[in-house]
Amino acid sequence: MAKKDQTTDAAREKDREKWMARFQVRLAMQPGVDRAVVLQAVKDVTAHCAGTGEHPRAAFGDPDAYAVQAAARLVPADRAARARRHDAVVDTLGSVLKRAGDVARL
Repeated sequence: MAKKDQTTDAAREKDREKWMARFQVRLAMQPGVDRAVVLQAVKDVTAHCAGTGEHPRAAFGDPDAYAVQAAARLVPADRAARARRHDAVVDTLGSVLKRAGDVARL
């Protein structure tokens, strides 16, 4: 019986690690999120789960959706808007450069 408990615990821990990794990646992709925001969000999730014994999926749901919620809560709106504008400019510039490269190859 102890062997089965160890296997179950190991599987649960691996699932928790996968949830946390996906959450961190998705959070880092949100506009305006920096290292400090990721660290704070991970600290919040870890503290909650340690205190309650809950799995992050049970406590917070889908890691992608929770990353969006955490970013909205932790990133000031003006910083997120500025990051979105910056990303849009970079995307537009990349598109223009690609088209210029396509035209140059004609």
